[in-house]
Amino acid sequence: MRQTNLIVETLKRELRKQGIRYKEVARKLELSEASVKRLFAERSFTLTRLAQVCELLNLEFSDLIHQMEKDIELTDQLTLEQETELVSDIKLLLVAYFLMSKLDFEDIIRIYDISETEGIRLLAKLDRMKLIELQPGNRVKLMISKNFRFLPGGPIERFYEREVQAEFFDSSFDGNGEFRIYISGVFSRAANAEIIRKIKQLAIDAHELRLDSESVPLEDRFGCSFIMAIRPWEVKVFDELRRVPSHKKF
Repeated sequence: MRQTNLIVETLKRELRKQGIRYKEVARKLELSEASVKRLFAERSFTLTRLAQVCELLNLEFSDLIHQMEKDIELTDQLTLEQETELVSDIKLLLVAYFLMSKLDFEDIIRIYDISETEGIRLLAKLDRMKLIELQPGNRVKLMISKNFRFLPGGPIERFYEREVQAEFFDSSFDGNGEFRIYISGVFSRAANAEIIRKIKQLAIDAHELRLDSESVPLEDRFGCSFIMAIRPWEVKVFDELRRVPSHKKF
C-alpha cells in the first residue's frame, strides 16, 4: 500500500511539474474530472490508467518508478537512540544484520530461534526506524542509502569492539575459507598511501562480490567477515624500549 501511495504522489508531482491539470487527465482517461480526483484521492489506479497518464506526461512507466525511487528518503545514519535500541536487543540486531545482507525474513526465522510473531514485531520496529519498509506478506524493502554508515564511536561500533573484534581474532585461521597474514615493517609514506589505495579497491571488489552472491541459493552461501587495517604503529613492548618513546603521528 505504501508503494502505491508513493507512485501516485510521484505522478501528482510530475503533473504539477508539467502544468497538466486534472481536466486534461480526465480527457485522456475519458472520465469526469470528479472521477479523476477520486482516483488520486483513493489511490485506485489500474495499471492501464497509470500507463495512460504516463503517456500524457511523455513518460515510460519505468521512468515514473525511477523518479519515485529518487524521491524516497533513504536512511544514511541512525540516531544515537536507534543504535542503542539495536544493540540492546540482540534479536533485533540479528534481524537487521541479515536483512541488510539480503536474506529473506522466512530464512531468518527458519534458521534462528525467532518465532514468526516475534519476527514480525521486530520487522515493525525496523520499519519505524526507517531501515526497512515492511510490505505485504512480510516482504521487506531496504531503506538504507549506499552511503549508510553507523555512528563513529557509537553504540554499534562499541558493540563491535567489545563483542566481535576479540572473538573474530580468536582463531588459528587455518580452516577452509580462512586466511590470515600479518605484515609489519618500515615503509615510506608513498608506500603507505599505495597500500591504503589497494585496500580501498579491495573493499570495493568485495562489495561487488557480495552483491553477486545474492543470486546464489542460500544453501551455497555462508556468513563471512574480513578486516583490513593499516596504521603507523609499533608494538608497545618495542616502543617502551626506545630511549625516547615514539608516540609519533604519521
